[in-house]
Amino acid sequence: MVQHEAECPPAWFGQWLAAAGSRLDVRRPYAGDPLPADLSGHGQMVVLGGHMGANDDAQYGWLTHVKALFRDAADNEVPAFGICLGHQLAAVALGGSVGRNPRGQQLGLTDLGWLEAADINPLVRQAGMPKRGVQWNNDVVDQLPEGAVPLARTSDGELQAARFAPTVWGVQLHPEADEHVVAPWAANDRALYPDGVVDAAVEAIEGAHEELEAAWRPLAEAFAALE
Repeated sequence: MVQHEAECPPAWFGQWLAAAGSRLDVRRPYAGDPLPADLSGHGQMVVLGGHMGANDDAQYGWLTHVKALFRDAADNEVPAFGICLGHQLAAVALGGSVGRNPRGQQLGLTDLGWLEAADINPLVRQAGMPKRGVQWNNDVVDQLPEGAVPLARTSDGELQAARFAPTVWGVQLHPEADEHVVAPWAANDRALYPDGVVDAAVEAIEGAHEELEAAWRPLAEAFAALE
């Protein structure tokens, strides 16, 4: 698991993987942890979210290495899963592009717009298709890599989930996040909105705590079972 900053921990997703029998090797390059040269010593890879952009390699040099690991996963059929920034890094690594969402920031509980392709996707089919999830992002994947399959979009058309390569998936959402995880994100963004908007988003996430845990845990379990 690649963690990009302290405020974006593995949280639920890490707990669910561990409970499913995965042995976690969490690398924190922002704190000086080295990333593996390749994925030959690992059975799977998960890349978490972060405030930086998918093209901010100059400021966060490890992003270039993470993209190389996504290409390694695609080339050598290693299961890999990207969350928010991780989802965007996978897209860029494999030939897509990421840009600022022209409709503005997405935050709080969001409905999932699953597409027909999700019904036959091996990971999503096993996990079920959650009706809602947490989004907290400014950027979106605006061009898919060649051969990628979109799995979910918002009602406005923004990509929410995709299969970027046969063993590489990504979700723009935050399946790992509950109200405690988003609390510092809310603190950072509260001044950008009228009074009460961000707090209402956090309260909605808190109110959906049990729903979110039950809906997204099967996805982590299905990913843990991939070989």
